[in-house]
Amino acid sequence: MMQKMFRRFSLLPVLLLAVLLLAACPAAAPEAPAAEAPAAAEAPAAEAKATEAPAAEAPAEDVGTFTYWGGLIFSDAANQMLVDRINQWGEEKGVTVDVVMINQNETTQRVSAAIEAGTMPSALDMGQGLILQLIQTGQLETLDDLYTSIGAAHGGWMASVDELSASPAFEGHRYGIPFGVGGNVLYRRADVLEAAGYADAPQTWMELSEMAKVQSPPEHYGMGFALSNVGDANLTTTMLQSWGGRIADDEGVNCTIDSQETRDFLTWITTSFADGLFPPGATTWDGAGDNVAYQSGNAIFIANPGSVYLYMRDNDPDLGNSTKYSALPGGPAMRIAPMGAPNYRVIPSTSPHKELAMDLFNYLADDDFMAEYYYNAIYGPVAESYKNAPIFTEGPVHVGLLDLVQNGTPPAFPDVDNVAFAEYGSNFLTPRMVQRVVVDDISIDDAVAETQTACQAIYDKYK
Repeated sequence: MMQKMFRRFSLLPVLLLAVLLLAACPAAAPEAPAAEAPAAAEAPAAEAKATEAPAAEAPAEDVGTFTYWGGLIFSDAANQMLVDRINQWGEEKGVTVDVVMINQNETTQRVSAAIEAGTMPSALDMGQGLILQLIQTGQLETLDDLYTSIGAAHGGWMASVDELSASPAFEGHRYGIPFGVGGNVLYRRADVLEAAGYADAPQTWMELSEMAKVQSPPEHYGMGFALSNVGDANLTTTMLQSWGGRIADDEGVNCTIDSQETRDFLTWITTSFADGLFPPGATTWDGAGDNVAYQSGNAIFIANPGSVYLYMRDNDPDLGNSTKYSALPGGPAMRIAPMGAPNYRVIPSTSPHKELAMDLFNYLADDDFMAEYYYNAIYGPVAESYKNAPIFTEGPVHVGLLDLVQNGTPPAFPDVDNVAFAEYGSNFLTPRMVQRVVVDDISIDDAVAETQTACQAIYDKYK
C-alpha cells in the first residue's frame, strides 16, 4: 500500500456525460479534426522488444487508417518520439497511420465531440479522471490480459501504479496501459533567494509566501502558480487539503468545501494575490503559463513535473544552475506529496482496430524506447524495468518523480479518488473559487457557498 501521509462554473463535464448517454445512438459525422504535432528534433528510435500479448499480424489487405490521438506534453522531443515510434510501427505492419497530437487540456472536449459525432480514434492517450467518466457508459475496452502481460514483460508494474489502475470504480478491470506518472516538484530561484538570506527550501506554504516577498516586479514575481482554468491550477486543491480542507467526506459522497479550513486557505492565497506576489495574468494563463513565467525569469517559485527542467537542461543551463528543487511545502494541517494519476493508452469500444491497438501498445512499451522517452519527457516510471533508465538517477527532477511514484501520497489524498472528485477537478472548481474572490471581488464566504453548491451538484449525480 502507498504511504498515507505525507467566473463561473464550466458545464463541460456535464455536457460530456450528456453526450455519453446519447452515444448508444450511432450518428454519421464528418472526419475527426486533425491537429499538427509540434516540430521537434528527431529522437533516436529503439528496437522493439517482444512482450507476451496478442500480436497483430501484418494486414493482408487494407484495413483503413489507424488513427492515434497522443497527448501533447511540454517536450517537443518526447512528442516527436511518440509520433515517430507509431509511424515506425505502422510501416512495419503495413498499416496507414495518422498520429494527431492533442493539447491535454482539451482532451475531454475533443473526446466529447468525437463520441457525439461517432469519430473516436483507433486508440488514444488519456488520464484516469476521464477514464472514470467514460466507463460509466461503456466507452472503453477492458484490457485485463494485456495489462497483465505487458506488466510481466517489464518486471511488474510499480506498486503505486498497479494500485491506482485497480481503482474500485473500475470494478476489477483494467481499462488502460499506463505509460507515465506525473507529479509536481517545487522549483525555486536559489540565486535570488540565497542573496536575500534564504538558503533552504520552504517547509510550509506560509513560509513560501514570505520568501516570495523578495520579488522585484516587474523583473520577477514570487509565486508563479496558475490560478486559471487549467490542470496546473488544480495545485490549489492540494494547497487547500494541506490546510485541512476537504472536497468531500470520507465516503466520497457529500461535498465538504464549506469549512473554516477552506476559508483559512482562501484568506492566505487571496492575501498573497492582493500583495502582488502572483505574476499578472496568472488567473488567465493557459497550460504553459507557469512554464513561460519561470523560463523567462519572471517567477521565483513554480511547481512543475519536469518540463521546465528539460527546457533548462537543453536551452538555458545558466537558469538551471540557479535553480534548486524540493518537495511541495506543507500547510497548517499536513504536508502532501501527491503523485499524479497515471496516464494511459486506451482503446475506445468503437475502435475498428482493437487487436492492432494492442499490438501497438506492446511496441510502445519497449524498455529501450521508454528509457529514451523518459529522458525527454516529464513522467515518472510505471514499470519496474523502467526505473532503471539513467534519467532516474541522473536528473534531479526525475529523481524526485521516481520518489513520488515510490513514496508519494495518492492523487486525491486525503479525499476519495472517485468519478465525482475527477469531475470536480476537470471543472477547476478550486481555482475558480479563488478567481471569484481576486477577480470578481466577491467575499470569501460567498465564493465558498457557490463552490459548495456546484461541488455538491457533482457528487449528487453519482449517489
